[in-house]
Amino acid sequence: MLSGKVPIKLSGAWQLMLLGDGSPTRHLSLLTGEDVKIELIGMDLDLHPDKKAPKEINELEPPLLRRQVWLQCGSQTLAWAESWWNKKEAEHHMKNKNQPIWQSLTQGRSELFREVDGLALVKSDWLEAKFQHQGPFWSRHYRFFRHQRELTVIREVFNPTLEIWLGNSLRNQLNE
Repeated sequence: MLSGKVPIKLSGAWQLMLLGDGSPTRHLSLLTGEDVKIELIGMDLDLHPDKKAPKEINELEPPLLRRQVWLQCGSQTLAWAESWWNKKEAEHHMKNKNQPIWQSLTQGRSELFREVDGLALVKSDWLEAKFQHQGPFWSRHYRFFRHQRELTVIREVFNPTLEIWLGNSLRNQLNE
């Protein structure tokens, strides 16, 4: 993913959203003109991560916390995200659990590096219910690094409503 080359021809806007190293919460805010609000689903110890979790979480030092949130702009839920953290790092960096991660990590203006590790199309009944769209949905996962070491692993799934601003995402054609 580092090369930015994917085997499909996504529009430039979708490539920026899925492969870019900018903040998705900032992008959502710019696209909609609304502040991004976080609906915290949970932030709990994850002693036995699911086999479907990104393999990169194995690079984090246990014990791990798993945080899940909905990202909302106004009345629209535009993404679901989960992140894994070393418990001590999470407590240090996320004083306000209801704040987007990007805001928490950049308050001290310290350097971060984001590396996109994977893209996927996912299908899930509970995402369909919340997004009010049928899947599949674009998903990506990436790591944040600070001082050349893994800080967190994040997975995001995007609502197709974003096609209003970003154009066709080809998600339905690719799933056939």
